[in-house]
Amino acid sequence: MAKSRTSGKKNNSIVNTLKFVLEKLLRSLLLGRKSNSDFGGDSTYVPQDVKEGHFAVIAADGGQMKRFVVALSYLSHPRFLDLLKQAAEEYGFDREGALTIPCPPSDLEKILHDKQWQQEEEDSLI
Repeated sequence: MAKSRTSGKKNNSIVNTLKFVLEKLLRSLLLGRKSNSDFGGDSTYVPQDVKEGHFAVIAADGGQMKRFVVALSYLSHPRFLDLLKQAAEEYGFDREGALTIPCPPSDLEKILHDKQWQQEEEDSLI
């Protein structure tokens, strides 16, 4: 019985962390878009390549860094959620700009090209 309580507390902690990350992400997405001429270091600027329903992510591992534009649907991908938790633990929540996750860019590319998960996600929408 104690094990299930511990497991429940751990799951609650993960859920609360993810809720906080999602709220911050959604707030930043809802701030609106500004034209390039309006951008002067303003944290509300959203680059033109970040379309509605997407957000920018930087995969950073050691000296490797690569920027990705990711669909919001990936916020339910189990491996992406693990990366979000790692990002929260490593970087905290007081960062501006693109979401930085601590992983090699090649690992994030594998997650984003996960055809099985994409098919399951599409099937769940039908």
